[in-house]
Amino acid sequence: MAKEAPLDCSVITPEKQVLSASANAVVFPAHDGLVGILKDRAPLLCELGTGVMRVDVPNGPAKQVYIDAGFAQVLDNHVTILTERAALAEDIQRSEAQRALEEAERMPAGDEAAIAARQKAIERAKAQLSIAQK
Repeated sequence: MAKEAPLDCSVITPEKQVLSASANAVVFPAHDGLVGILKDRAPLLCELGTGVMRVDVPNGPAKQVYIDAGFAQVLDNHVTILTERAALAEDIQRSEAQRALEEAERMPAGDEAAIAARQKAIERAKAQLSIAQK
């Protein structure tokens, strides 16, 4: 059996390229649930949600990346994530993520816009806290 070529995966923000890696599989949060990508997947373009992306790299532990909305494209075994904010798990401090969660929970929830902003801030903080370094 021939060795299968891995996927290429890139996570890009307006400021920098956060990740560029070969992968056996990629799982990311789309706007409507998790999407898993394997080699030779049909082309895909979708809106991202907020959460944790997992990149299963060959011969090593999976990489976890916090992403905050944007778009994902899968084409010719290349997964491209374009997002406003992204951070590798090793770059997220648990204390900062905990503080962000506490601040989000204190946000006022007066009208619908304030409630939505509060929920989004809590969602962001919980996602970062789930992969933050101790």
